[in-house]
Amino acid sequence: MMKTTNRGIAFKLNLWILTSVTLIFAVIFTYTYLFTRDMLIAKIEQSALDLARATSEDIDAVLLSVEKTPENIAVAMEQFRPQSGAFTGLIQETIKRSPEIYGATVAFEPWEYSTNIRYFAPYYYKGRDGKVEFTYIPYDYIYEDWYQIPKELDEPVWSEPYFDEGAGNILMSTYSVPFYDLNSPEKKLWGVTTADISLAWLQEIVQAIKIGETGYGFLITKNGTFVTHPNSRLIMNETIFSLAEAKGDARLREIGRRMIAGETGFVSLNCEFSGKPCWLVYNPLSSNEWSLGVMFPKEELMADVFRLNKIVIGLGAAGFILIMFLIAAISGTITRPLRALTRVAEDVATGNLDAEMPEVKSRDEVASLAHSLDNMKTSLKDYIRDLTDLTAAKERIESELQIARDIQMGILPKVFPPFPERDDFALYADVEPAKEVGGDLYDFFFIDEERLCVTLGDVSGKGVPAALFMTITQTLIKTRATQNLSAGEVIAWVNHDLAQENPSFMFVTMFFGIFNVKTGDLDYVIAGHNPPYIVRVNGDLEMMPSTKGMALGIREEAKYSAAKVTLSQGDMLFLYTDGVTEAMDPHNDLFSEERLENILKEHGLMKVGDLIKHIFAEVHSFADTAPQADDITMLALRYTPE
Repeated sequence: MMKTTNRGIAFKLNLWILTSVTLIFAVIFTYTYLFTRDMLIAKIEQSALDLARATSEDIDAVLLSVEKTPENIAVAMEQFRPQSGAFTGLIQETIKRSPEIYGATVAFEPWEYSTNIRYFAPYYYKGRDGKVEFTYIPYDYIYEDWYQIPKELDEPVWSEPYFDEGAGNILMSTYSVPFYDLNSPEKKLWGVTTADISLAWLQEIVQAIKIGETGYGFLITKNGTFVTHPNSRLIMNETIFSLAEAKGDARLREIGRRMIAGETGFVSLNCEFSGKPCWLVYNPLSSNEWSLGVMFPKEELMADVFRLNKIVIGLGAAGFILIMFLIAAISGTITRPLRALTRVAEDVATGNLDAEMPEVKSRDEVASLAHSLDNMKTSLKDYIRDLTDLTAAKERIESELQIARDIQMGILPKVFPPFPERDDFALYADVEPAKEVGGDLYDFFFIDEERLCVTLGDVSGKGVPAALFMTITQTLIKTRATQNLSAGEVIAWVNHDLAQENPSFMFVTMFFGIFNVKTGDLDYVIAGHNPPYIVRVNGDLEMMPSTKGMALGIREEAKYSAAKVTLSQGDMLFLYTDGVTEAMDPHNDLFSEERLENILKEHGLMKVGDLIKHIFAEVHSFADTAPQADDITMLALRYTPE
């Protein structure tokens, strides 16, 4: 009796097919393609990195020269304290000599230049005809980033790009250097010197980068905002992260993180314009922590390799024709049992998990396939049973989330008017979470007969963690507010308690006020929150001054100071979270503070409940079909004493 040998499908294919393919195709195609491709990619990568570094160094060289101007002026101001005519002449001469600098100023702290002048900031800049023009900065510049950030950090800083309306009237970035009164023992800030560069200049440098027909360069800030890009709609409107979010591209988001972290890299991704594969090389600017990116189109740069591939593939096709005859000779011994297994698989696909398996007598991969198919039927039965259990569990979770939402909404006051026995004020509030549960909060309660506490806040994040943090915050506020503390002391203690036990590093922006319903005085603290509005009885709209406090839960030792305003009869206090102003429509446009202010000016004298409902309706109409991205919360209080 002849001994049976176990000859598997892999053995037969390796013996007849792979031998021919290896000799005819693999030696010609694989070696030629891989070697040529790798060699070309290595050269492209090195050339790309060299180009990015060279361009970055060119930009850095200019920016570093720009930095010298305000640094030198700051030294001169500190050592010689020149009068107006001297340092303004120095600024003017600097603008004339420096083609890269668009404008410059020396901005003094309020009342520091003269006890008769609150703000003094002479500004020289290049006009349309290239001549140096002069103006005084007309706005409260001490609240601008280019003034505030170097003042707070006590060091020179490049600002994020912005449109300087009222002075330069262009898109620019500013390098700011603080200078000090050296005659003061506590190193008193005297002011800030600046030098502005036009973003149009940067765009010209980056747009000069041309790689093939479709390659291009772009520049982003340390926050990811596009400063230059061939697609003009992205400039100052989008970040690399918002672009990644819109495309659902996690890899682009990770590349953005590496770029703003100051890394250098060479990666592969799809081009935004053509949708075709490209290489991206990125390199940081050492002067201001921005990052330069250059897109290299793969198809154009690899055209020679692709042309060679076509020739090799043609030669390989001829070899495959010969192989087809070999495949026909052995296919019959394989396809018959496979067809039988295919019919069983079709029955299983229609839901018949009890289909009878054919008898397979061979001991090769076909037998293994039959055994695997039989195991698959058993596994599918188990999977369907487990899926049924999982669906039931999911329905229970959804039910529990709905219960959590009901509990959260029950914690917030929902009955209005909340104090029907009182007619000295009218109050209404409402919240719409973005998820089943949310992180926005509001509350109001009396400390005594005359003092009413009013709170409104926004917890970082969404969902269950934000809701739990919201509940803890509400509890701490009520506990501290009833201890007869001032508004600043209440918020300082609540911040201390939140930051002390905060392993998840969550925080909450907050408005907290203590309103005296007898006098109309409102003592309040704004902790990183949107400044509220006051609608006066004559229809005038006022934004309440900020108390400059940071969000709660970040630093235990943070200090908070309170401010005070007085409401007259008929005046209304309006509080809101950024879910109102940052609601987006299908085109990613924001509802904005301007729209909210227009509504308050036009309808601010409505009843408080009607006003909040009207604003909700306006936000929903604006958002249209766009999904709600953040919790929306509003509170209005109108003072109506006898």
